Amino acid sequence: MTDTAIVVPAEWAPQTAIWTAWPADASEWNDDLASPRADVAALVKTLAETGNTVRVLVNGDEAAQSALAALGTSAELVSAKYGDIWLRDTGPIFAFRGDKRVALRFDTNSWGGKYDLPDDSTVGDRVAELAGSVIERFDFVLEGGAVDHDGEGTILATKQTLLNPNRNGWTAEQAEAALARFGTKTVIWVDEGLLGDHTDGHIDNIARFVAPGRVVCQAPAGDDDPNAAVLDAIARRLAEATDAAGRKLEVIRIPGAGLYRNALGGVSPASHMNFIIGNDVVVVPVYGTPTQEAALQALREVFPDRKVVGVSSRGLLGAGEAGGGSFHCITQQEPRETLNPETRNVGAGA
Repeated sequence: MTDTAIVVPAEWAPQTAIWTAWPADASEWNDDLASPRADVAALVKTLAETGNTVRVLVNGDEAAQSALAALGTSAELVSAKYGDIWLRDTGPIFAFRGDKRVALRFDTNSWGGKYDLPDDSTVGDRVAELAGSVIERFDFVLEGGAVDHDGEGTILATKQTLLNPNRNGWTAEQAEAALARFGTKTVIWVDEGLLGDHTDGHIDNIARFVAPGRVVCQAPAGDDDPNAAVLDAIARRLAEATDAAGRKLEVIRIPGAGLYRNALGGVSPASHMNFIIGNDVVVVPVYGTPTQEAALQALREVFPDRKVVGVSSRGLLGAGEAGGGSFHCITQQEPRETLNPETRNVGAGA
């Protein structure tokens, strides 16, 4: 193995493709595949319309046929086995070792033992194989949605996830040492994520880098926002933080989704932070809440060089044990292999 350091590029770096998966197991969706499939189809078509290559995994004949009927030529359909569609967590994290793109693979323990599904532990190898990337394995549990990268060695993460006894049982120092093995220089810790998050507080639902030194998080959407105290604590913590380059973070707050009740009446972790950044576009989950247009407009100011599109994600958010995530949770970007290192980290508003 070469001693060349691993670099995880930022999500806004040029991409070869975006990977996702087609909902295929009705038992994971309260026997309602139509709703999440409608959201996935809308996401794929939005990405394709802006020139992105989208590769959609399909598990079984019915999934392949229904995906083809819904997506047409908007995506490349690829056969694969997977438990559910959360490729941000079960897929590889693509990175570079020198000029060579590699696929980082980690252990999985079903989000702390909560959702043990067949083939979730192996689908990441399949994606890496299809992408033609050499796999580099790490002997600890990590989900891709638990870390957000600035492309320069700074990571955002929550203590609620990475220091949870149901993952690796790490202290903060142990976590930082493990993350340093793939190029992390600084971890900016946030305490906790949104109420009702099945993942134990993944960072991609609460705070995101949009450029080196710039982060976006949410503000409470009203007096009834169940996450008001958490959102304010996140913003305060980020405003105090310094990245690997020694910069104080510029913190941009946009309106949060606020109180959102699912079809079963439960409070769901609806979030506009679960957007996916593609080439020339940012696709933002929306839920029909009063603040969504203000949130979209705020993100258009954050991403002046990309089209910002709101797409319904209520089907993916689901209800009860079904769903629980959104567009970032179900996607994994594959960076362009011939990427010029000087352009890898030109982010929003740069």
